[in-house]
Amino acid sequence: MGFINEVNKGNNRGGTYFLTIILVFLSLLVGQSCVELIAKYQLGYSLIDIPKTADLNAAFMLLLIPFSFIFLTLLLCIRYIHKRSVLSLFTSRKSFDWKRFIFAFLLWGGIMGAFLIGDILMGEPIDLNIDSATFVPLLLISILILPVQTSAEELFFRGYLFQLFGLFFKKGWIAILLSAGIFGMMHMANPEVLEIGSVLIIYYVGTGIFLGIIAHMDDGIELGMGYHAINNIFAALILTNNWQAFQTDAIFIDNSPPSFGLETVLSLLIISPVILLIFSKVYKWKNWKQKMLN
Repeated sequence: MGFINEVNKGNNRGGTYFLTIILVFLSLLVGQSCVELIAKYQLGYSLIDIPKTADLNAAFMLLLIPFSFIFLTLLLCIRYIHKRSVLSLFTSRKSFDWKRFIFAFLLWGGIMGAFLIGDILMGEPIDLNIDSATFVPLLLISILILPVQTSAEELFFRGYLFQLFGLFFKKGWIAILLSAGIFGMMHMANPEVLEIGSVLIIYYVGTGIFLGIIAHMDDGIELGMGYHAINNIFAALILTNNWQAFQTDAIFIDNSPPSFGLETVLSLLIISPVILLIFSKVYKWKNWKQKMLN
């Protein structure tokens, strides 16, 4: 049947999508309001302007919590408004394929690790930053809570919106481009964009297209969820900088100035296509032209 067509199993009557999207964004606002109140009255600061002396683990955890509101709301909407199985938002398979998740997780994690080692050996301004007092809590947050954030994004953009656009436009490539465009626009307020410039939106849109192609060709978001999870875990736990969205006490800190650098370009133009090729060979993707155009 195909992942994009799982939408046909549920209630698609007028207003259901509008209602679900409104509820998802309301849940985000409620989640953000809750954690902002906790930060102000328990920690003494706003999450919009986190002081340098703040407990970064506490702030990081609070920033992640609103995504759990999105995650839960979206699943409830699929089950009770659209009246179809929660699984249909993850995959067209009979069960969630954890092997796919783990394969993508390890593959992209290995590639990022190799790049990090290469940068250190080439003398890039990367310093050891590990703090035993903060590392264990950060590790737990990264493993237990951060994947909820990445899963919520994959469910909404590569699951819900992708299937929605497939329902209305009947074309895989249109669904991929539209969901990727919205994914990019939703990142416009990130500190990275403010530091580097709007050119960084190209990276987010490109990543959205990459993940959309994976979801469409593989008939599920397991690979995308694994890729997205390790990408953000790596940025939070292994290598950070002082200008990205999530500020943490990672093992290494990159002191390079903000830039749309060579590694970003290589990631979009070379590494992402290579990963698509690997996935294609491993999972025997076929009928590319038919799936993308029809």
